[in-house]
Amino acid sequence: MKMFARLALASLLAIPACGTARADDKARIGVLRLSSSAPVFIAHDKGYFREAGLDIELKFFDAAQPIAVATTSGDVEFGITAFTAGLYNLAGKGTLKVIGGMSREKAGYPLIGYFASNNAYAAGLKTPKDLAGKRIAVTQVGSSFHYSLGLLADKYGFKLAEVKIMPLQSLSNAAAALKGETVDAALLPISTARALVDSGGAKFLGWVGDETPWQLGAVFASPKTLANKPLVTKLLAALARADREYHDVILASVKDGKADINDKTKPLLEIIAKFTNLPVEQVVGNCAYIDPEGKLDVKNVGNQIEWLQEQGFVDKGFSPDAIIAKEYVKAD
Repeated sequence: MKMFARLALASLLAIPACGTARADDKARIGVLRLSSSAPVFIAHDKGYFREAGLDIELKFFDAAQPIAVATTSGDVEFGITAFTAGLYNLAGKGTLKVIGGMSREKAGYPLIGYFASNNAYAAGLKTPKDLAGKRIAVTQVGSSFHYSLGLLADKYGFKLAEVKIMPLQSLSNAAAALKGETVDAALLPISTARALVDSGGAKFLGWVGDETPWQLGAVFASPKTLANKPLVTKLLAALARADREYHDVILASVKDGKADINDKTKPLLEIIAKFTNLPVEQVVGNCAYIDPEGKLDVKNVGNQIEWLQEQGFVDKGFSPDAIIAKEYVKAD
């Protein structure tokens, strides 16, 4: 009986110990419901995180900047979204580090587009270079959409100060303003704008990737999360597996901006459709480019920081070296 009691006690004591070990492998990822995060959805749905020994919860947001804030505060352990001025400011203060690349604006892979209201289009707003002097909706000041507009201004020689930037805080708000004619144009992911365009509520002008390619998204974490190296290593390994599959199966099939629907691509497209709340037939037209090895265009990140600092959106005094965790990042 004494032996049985000892064994029973040992079993009871082992339960919380095992629970603690498993809890160390739990993590939350802040992400948007956009195809630019396709590898995250693939890794989650196909069990790549689980096979790496991780228990991952996805937390969804409606804009990029709140993800950076949530990562800093500890509401999520990892953020995977677009670069923003707010993210860079947090990183410049040492509260965030970039640990990998994600989506890129690249010609031939539609992602973020320029869209005009019907009235503005009828009045002559026909191409991206016509955006000078217009009222343009973006999610937030210093967002990826704002930066894309700045690159366009530099390309076509008009002053960004001549554009009336309308920061509406969310993708849904920007789309509603475009439809309601309270702005002349908006920068939106095609996944957000497609229904609006298809229903006749707005007009398509062009793609950011065709006009001004750049490194749009990244994987980042707080110093507290980075202190758990096994957790970070497992997460990046699972993402790398999904990056490669997404690239070799879906992106390899893209022609004229659309992925093919076949026996190989359909299972992955259906995963992306499930997490983005879109039909597969729409997902095929907004497959963001992602490097197959999850590389980060470090030079372009430097260009972004410099531009945002010049505009006064980002604090001066730091460079990419200060915000990139070199032990994890694969530089391109």
